[in-house]
Amino acid sequence: MTRDKFIAEVRESEAMLYHVSKSILKNDADCADAVQEALLKGYEKLHTLKEDAFFRTWMTRILINECYKICKKNKNIVPYEEYIQNAKLWEEDRYSHLYQAILELPGELRVLVTLYYLEGFSQKEISEILNIREGTIKSRLSRARRMLREELSDEEELLC
Repeated sequence: MTRDKFIAEVRESEAMLYHVSKSILKNDADCADAVQEALLKGYEKLHTLKEDAFFRTWMTRILINECYKICKKNKNIVPYEEYIQNAKLWEEDRYSHLYQAILELPGELRVLVTLYYLEGFSQKEISEILNIREGTIKSRLSRARRMLREELSDEEELLC
């Protein structure tokens, strides 16, 4: 893959990379760091990409690894300012109910929902990205849908 092709692919995947990182990290600054690190590593290791057609899957795997590194580094550290800022975001009802419900899913389900429903990856592609069997992905997506359905129906009852 050439440098120009890499840049074009990155531009096409920009929003998807952000959404995937946001589903894991939630903090915009950490998301930006993860995407930037992933792009840097991807460019440095471009020679290891066997087929250009698998760029999105390959880049997503690199990004997810970077996100998990940041999670591990930031574990148990929540600055007070960030806590207050996040509380204000919830109070302002800035996000839709569905988006809030997705953010409240457990991490493994949140990533799957983001990859499958928001970014349009197939179950086979997700299987390759996360190194999980397709059957496991199907069952976890089913569990995530059930949890979202319950959460959103509870909210609907509260609004009525």
